[in-house]
Amino acid sequence: MARPPPRPPPQRKGSKPPPAKGDAKGGSKKQTSLERSSYFARREAAKVLKSVLQGDAKKRAVGSIKTLVYSPSVRNKKATFALVCQTLKHLPILKEVIEGANALNGKWKRQEELMYIIAYDILFGQATVVLAGDAENFLLQRKDALHSALAKLCVKKKVKSVEDLLLLNNPNPDFSKPRYVRVNTLKMDFESAFRELSKQHKVEKDDIVPDLLVLPPGTDLHDHPLVKNGSIFLQ
Repeated sequence: MARPPPRPPPQRKGSKPPPAKGDAKGGSKKQTSLERSSYFARREAAKVLKSVLQGDAKKRAVGSIKTLVYSPSVRNKKATFALVCQTLKHLPILKEVIEGANALNGKWKRQEELMYIIAYDILFGQATVVLAGDAENFLLQRKDALHSALAKLCVKKKVKSVEDLLLLNNPNPDFSKPRYVRVNTLKMDFESAFRELSKQHKVEKDDIVPDLLVLPPGTDLHDHPLVKNGSIFLQ
């Protein structure tokens, strides 16, 4: 009589289940890590954004964005810094779009900074929002409404692009502020980007945020090849 197959050893309480097939592949692990990093960066960025907006509302400085991002409580400093800067840049547009899509109501109104961050990622971000919590799912379900509201806003303002909307909201940009550039190290290493930009511009390395370059105020890089191919992102 054949013996029955041995039973698998009991799993210890609190231990993780074995990885699903394919999870052990390097690409899958890397992708999951990036998604998790983006998920937490959005929440860290929301906290920084809240501090910045509260400071503006009270007409007092809470601290520069870089100082807030460099706090020990912020782990993903590079992604958080980029998200806060870009969300602030697009904030007037985001507010109108979210209102037009009726996407800020109920409990989410108490987390408006997080909603602004996520809406920026959905509408203008470089990557697709994959790893999602309740807030992301709420806005992803309204993704079409957000895009529709953005299109209607462009028609209302009689502009053809988001860049034109940005100019309408800030017709006289403050050219005293440096031009920040973040290097996309997935496409180009930091030193190569530094050398390439230094051929035409005065470039400095930021002393706080990794992979961030600082150029003189008013530097126009919109048509630069590194911007067009995604090797660097304008902040």
